[in-house]
Amino acid sequence: MLDQPFFSHVLLREEELVPDRYPLTVAAARQIGKIRFHPNVTIFAGENGSGKSTIVEALAVAAGFPIEGGRRDNTRKVETGDLRLADSITLVKCPNRPKDGFFFRSENISSFALYIRETDKLGPGTSFSVDLHEVSHGESYFQILHDRFVGREQCLMFFDEIEAALSPQRQLELLFVIERMVRQNCMFIISTHSPILMSYPRSRLYWLDGSGIEERHWQDTEHYLVTHSFLLRPDIVRAELLREDQDMVQ
Repeated sequence: MLDQPFFSHVLLREEELVPDRYPLTVAAARQIGKIRFHPNVTIFAGENGSGKSTIVEALAVAAGFPIEGGRRDNTRKVETGDLRLADSITLVKCPNRPKDGFFFRSENISSFALYIRETDKLGPGTSFSVDLHEVSHGESYFQILHDRFVGREQCLMFFDEIEAALSPQRQLELLFVIERMVRQNCMFIISTHSPILMSYPRSRLYWLDGSGIEERHWQDTEHYLVTHSFLLRPDIVRAELLREDQDMVQ
């Protein structure tokens, strides 16, 4: 596994952005310079709207990946996106260099599957062994990982809320794949709501909220605490929520 990351930290050229306008209205974007990458896995967690996807998207684009997702050589354009943050940051490089990589955007996997079909990158001995349109989103992720990346050295992987298409069991399987690839000197940058993915041990986790970016242990995140509380006493938590709902109706 890597003893140092492909990138050490992030530099924000704030003078290139307009004050009080997006992306500087996102607290996490203003503090993006706090990020120090873990050699193996760097995780971003937080509530909806906290800036997780904004940060991961900007980091992926700054690393040379298309905003649409996919590999660096993906030339299919499916959206314009907002590149202001990506264009205003620099990833400070370390001596290690990635040899390959992939930017997984859950909302764009169907478009990427169409790109694969159109460019004829299917079939035995080529990029992918099955038509990605013929399997579920979750299966598409594993197909891409196993056909293209598992077994390869020094890949740089970006996951933006990949758990949206994965059952809890498949999230556990993904932990196994991440561990296997980390042992192949691969590096992951992940945004997630999943306590399962947050639990990966060789990682650094950043919690994003309205005050910015803060490094935390995964068991100190609201996601873990809420999930743990519910699973520990589901009847009590559910009853309390439903009682509050009834009070609002009345």
